Amino acid sequence: MIETMIYEYKVVPAPTKGQKARGIKGADGRFANALEAKMNTLAADRWEFLRTETLPSEERSGLTSTATKYRSVMVFRRPRADDASAFQPKELEHPKAAELPAPAAGAAAAASNEPPLTSEVDEITPDRAVVSLSAEGDGKDHADVTDISEAGKKRTDTSEPS
Repeated sequence: MIETMIYEYKVVPAPTKGQKARGIKGADGRFANALEAKMNTLAADRWEFLRTETLPSEERSGLTSTATKYRSVMVFRRPRADDASAFQPKELEHPKAAELPAPAAGAAAAASNEPPLTSEVDEITPDRAVVSLSAEGDGKDHADVTDISEAGKKRTDTSEPS
């Protein structure tokens, strides 16, 4: 499927007189300088020069008559800001497991200079569990709890304030 971009166009009159600049001599050079300056000004706003055209233009000549004059214009274009076809998302690669950082074991305990908490399940019945909580250098505290989160709360209730 070929996607077509949607453009907006700008048509400006081509310069009719040359523009003076340092080091540019002659009428041809000044005219080229005027074209270049106009093109660079529009290019700064992301307009891409497309072509020049010479087109007929009917103009009033006197009170009642008209005359056909030929005008030179410069045609520029740029992609429209609301054109979704210009948007091309890029799928990022998934990181490999070896590149992922290892989880920090006991990082919170190390930060508070407290030994990591370990637990062992002593007894499980359908309505309760007996969990042994211990920290290195600590005696075992037995807690009768109904779920493991209560065991953590029990541990903090029995520990000494620091």
